Formats: sequence, structure tokens, C-alpha cells
Amino acid sequence: MRLRPHPDPARGLRDIAAYDINYDPAETDGRGWHHDRERHLLGDEEPGEPVPGGPFDIACRLVHDYEFADPRIMHAYFHADAPLVGRDMLLEGRFVVLRFPMGVRVDVEVDEVRDRADGTRERSWGWSYRTLEHHLERGRLIYEVVKNLDTGRVEFVITGVSSRAHIRNPVIALGFGVFGRWTQTRFYSRAGRRLARLVAEVYAGGERPVPDRIGPGDVVVAPSG
Repeated sequence: MRLRPHPDPARGLRDIAAYDINYDPAETDGRGWHHDRERHLLGDEEPGEPVPGGPFDIACRLVHDYEFADPRIMHAYFHADAPLVGRDMLLEGRFVVLRFPMGVRVDVEVDEVRDRADGTRERSWGWSYRTLEHHLERGRLIYEVVKNLDTGRVEFVITGVSSRAHIRNPVIALGFGVFGRWTQTRFYSRAGRRLARLVAEVYAGGERPVPDRIGPGDVVVAPSG
């Protein structure tokens, strides 16, 4: 827990590189686990494969860079030059004036075309991460940009499974028990609204935001600004 941004994100990333994943998918059906799935409309394209420079293409770039996060709730430090799969991210959760560093690791890149239950097909691109040791939660989040190839509808889909991790500090444990779930669902809804706004702005000719570099090397912080 801190009152200021992380003083040395590069060191923080080196630290979490040695952490193990604290999430076991075999334990997600018990008490205290949350299973979430939210869909947010980003725009519409012509039916068929994604259009270069269209809402799907723009959204994929923003999701890759973690620009969808609401900066009032979450920031992420990571190595910009690292491959996506295996990328460690030092998340910095914010609540009022407090900041909580938490490590996650990208485990899968999603890039596929699949059949939907309604008979249509959709293309999906995105990625997922799993939580690391010393995180406030245990779980996995999947962020996907999805285009319905039959209708042209483009959406941002967030799928998550999570539970509170063991928190040794009793004050933080109490606070997380009271506000953790509320903050989590607020993050989901605001991420969808923010991404929709950014996609619309870039599609209209605005500049695409990119993560800010911090000091020497390739460490960046997202969202930018």
C-alpha cells in the first residue's frame, strides 16, 4: 500500500518476475468466487472480416496497450518491447488516496473465428492474464475485441473469474472486503465506456493514445497521460 506512484517500476517488474501464479482454475466453483462477463458496444462495420483502420482494428491496438483502463482506478507498468504472451504487468490499483501494487502475467493471446449460438460467426482478438503471488485477488481476466462477421457489430468483452486472496494486513483485508467487489465491477463498466470513447475519437481522426515511457529503457505506464 502506497500514497504515491511506485518509485521504481523497473525494480517492481523485476520483483514480480520471480512470483508464481496464485490462481488454480480447479478451485473456482467454491464459495467466494465471482464469475463475470460483460459486453460493451464499440461500433459497427460492414459485415465480413475486420476493416483496416475500423473500430475493430483500433480497439485491438488500444486493448493491446491497456489503454482501456480508467486511470482513476488502475494503471499498469510493463515492458513495451516484451512479447505479449508472458508479459508481466505491475498493476497499481487506486482507492481514494491509496495505491495498491499487484502483479499479473499474460498467459494467452486470443486470435480466432468461432461459431455463435445464434448461428452467426465472430472474430475475436485479445489476451488474458492470471494473478501472481501477493495480489489482492486470485483469478484470471480475459479482454477481447469481438466482431460479429454477419452483422458487423464490434464489442469489447470482459470475462473474469476471481476471489479474494489471503491478505495478511487486517486493515487492507477489511477495506477490500467492503469495497473490493464494488471497485471491481466499477472497473469493468468504466473500461467499456472508456474504450468506446477512445475508439470513436480515433476513428474520427484523433490521435491514438500510446503508453507513456518512464525514464530509460522500455518500461511504460498505461493508460497514457
